[in-house]
Amino acid sequence: MVEVSRIRRAGERTGEAFLRRVFTPGERSYCNGFPDPWPHLASRFSAKESVIKALGFTADLLEIEVIRPGSGPPGVLLHGAARRVATERGILDLRISMSHSGNIAVATALALGRA
Repeated sequence: MVEVSRIRRAGERTGEAFLRRVFTPGERSYCNGFPDPWPHLASRFSAKESVIKALGFTADLLEIEVIRPGSGPPGVLLHGAARRVATERGILDLRISMSHSGNIAVATALALGRA
């Protein structure tokens, strides 16, 4: 869970540097399609933190990409070390749920693997 205002302040304080350090070009493009991108960016930030906890590994935030395929639920693509660690730990799929309301964004991640 993260306050939308926290993400907004970080983005306004450091501008593109913060956004490039945390969000992939695809994530930024998707969120910028909304009149107010900050709640959507905050949801993705929360999802990335949730994925890190589900992996049990502190990954670079750019190695975790939240995608929105069509009209379906959001998904996760892992890159680099995050993908390698997930594979080594037997994680076959990651599922996420995200939401935002007012000043709060929240997400949950579930790592699925072999028994």
